[in-house]
Amino acid sequence: MIASLLKPLNKPISDWTQQRVWIVGASSGIGAALATAMLHAGATVTVSARRIDELRTVVGTNPKAYVVGLDASDADAWPAAMAEALRLMGGLDLIVMGAARYDPVQSWDFKPTDIANASKSFDLNVVSIYRGLACVIPHFLEQGRGGIAMIGSISSYTGLPRAMIYGATKAAMNNLAETLYFELVPKGLAIYLVSPGFVKTPMTSGNDFEMPGLMTPSEAARAMMVGFERGQFEIRFPRVFGGLLRFISRLPYSIRFAILHKTTKM
Repeated sequence: MIASLLKPLNKPISDWTQQRVWIVGASSGIGAALATAMLHAGATVTVSARRIDELRTVVGTNPKAYVVGLDASDADAWPAAMAEALRLMGGLDLIVMGAARYDPVQSWDFKPTDIANASKSFDLNVVSIYRGLACVIPHFLEQGRGGIAMIGSISSYTGLPRAMIYGATKAAMNNLAETLYFELVPKGLAIYLVSPGFVKTPMTSGNDFEMPGLMTPSEAARAMMVGFERGQFEIRFPRVFGGLLRFISRLPYSIRFAILHKTTKM
């Protein structure tokens, strides 16, 4: 019983040279760094995003890298993009969905004009995941294997300042990942929920507050690689800050809110 509880929740990835990976949202930040790390490890990688020129800069002339343009918000674009990725790589073993937007706003500043941003955030951060799932789940079920990774955030653990939009989208992703794990792992698939803390990317460049445990995209990519190699379900980083916030989120609300008010000075 104890041994079964300690075993990896997913099958560990031991040989990246045998992995064909499609990274959606790879033109900058974590996605770009992950593509670089996976290519360095020997994987075959297709990178996708709207910005084709940036994608070409990320992968350079690596012979195992391919570029496929994709607007993750366009439902009609997903099937064609996946078909092209499959054609170029000769198959697919792992998809990493990381396209996202960040709209920081505090509740007392939220205006009717911000509703459009909230809608766009939910569409890209959540609904686009469903668009991808509608393509890859049937394919993976047919071949009897395949991995699905979704890049969320530790801001999903509990309500935080300025995260009334972003945090809510990532909390939805947490629930979705758990459901996918429950239903699809018994059918041979692997499910990964990536929970980053603060990473130095264009998305966080506008933050004017202290970001505990701030990591570089390369450090974040390495943490993800290790998580895949260990077969983790949730790949959380940085370890200390992420673990602390996870612990706080499990506390009774009276204690949790008191700690968060004190630490955020709000």
